Amino acid sequence: MENGEGGENGAVCSRQTENGGEDVCSCRGSHADHLVVMVHGILGSASDWKFGAEQFVKSFPDKIFVHCSERNMAMLTLDGVDVMGERLADEVLEVIKRKPRLRKISFVAHSVGGLVARYAIGKLYKPPKIGSEEKLSANATIADLEPVNFITVATPHLGSRGNKQVPLLLGVAALERAAGRLVHWIFRRTGQHLFLTDCDINEGKPPLLKRMVDDHSGEYPFMSALRSFRRRVAYSNVDYDHIVGWRTSSIRRSSQLPKWEDSIDEKYPHIVYEERCKVCECESAKWGDGLDELEEELVNGLSHVPWEKVDVSFHNSRFRFAAHSVIQGKDDYIHSEGADVIQHMIDRFLV
Repeated sequence: MENGEGGENGAVCSRQTENGGEDVCSCRGSHADHLVVMVHGILGSASDWKFGAEQFVKSFPDKIFVHCSERNMAMLTLDGVDVMGERLADEVLEVIKRKPRLRKISFVAHSVGGLVARYAIGKLYKPPKIGSEEKLSANATIADLEPVNFITVATPHLGSRGNKQVPLLLGVAALERAAGRLVHWIFRRTGQHLFLTDCDINEGKPPLLKRMVDDHSGEYPFMSALRSFRRRVAYSNVDYDHIVGWRTSSIRRSSQLPKWEDSIDEKYPHIVYEERCKVCECESAKWGDGLDELEEELVNGLSHVPWEKVDVSFHNSRFRFAAHSVIQGKDDYIHSEGADVIQHMIDRFLV
């Protein structure tokens, strides 16, 4: 099923795929060679990225083809990060098979979808056939395409078990411990992965998120895959996100959380802080810095690649209590205040 939206010069066409996903591209018969895979979060669907996908295509009508992921919708998001990552990788390969013109690939992922995308690129990664370590990032591919942008939006990179990593639990240690013990009853394997309590289902292996910061874990080369992208970006809510805390979504220790002020930029009123973090800018800190030993290993591991970090606040918004969805622009009316965050992504997007 196809439908179009927009004026004559900026029309956007979307087509629902057989399994419920959505392809979004220019209606002008675009020869786009850049695939942008948009991945939703837990209990989500392909339509969650509808607004964002349309804005991207309107901005780059002849350059990008957007696929809103379909393979892990609704209750399937409870099957575990690894299972979802395998499905996403297979889905990406199917899209590429349908669109042989594609030469580049980027990911834009919300919430747990960012972890799923990190797993999928590990499976899709191919190292350069010839070249030294210095040429690794330039020559490696993701599904035989050139990796360009890897963008996460309110993704719990450090998991959800640490202090204030799930703000809804109010930082109360007893509630956080109880959540770790009970989460699998509600969010099943995905909950165990997020709370780093999956050792039992891993046959004694370290938690999945720990293995995903180590190329030598005996699984996929997750970090080499992440490193292969020309840029990696983490968008984070500094407040009012009751599901994913600021520290875990921005890959920081407590002492690294910046002091921010209200934006004075009319174009991006909700962007309150930006920084570029170099490789391993900070070495291991003491556990008293708001992290336990495992979280510290996750921060260190993810710091082996450079990140752009963008901090967002909707504290003046009437929809601030829905910040976890607003930052995605999930609904073009209720969450319209997140439109400037989508525009910020677009303005810095490498095509």
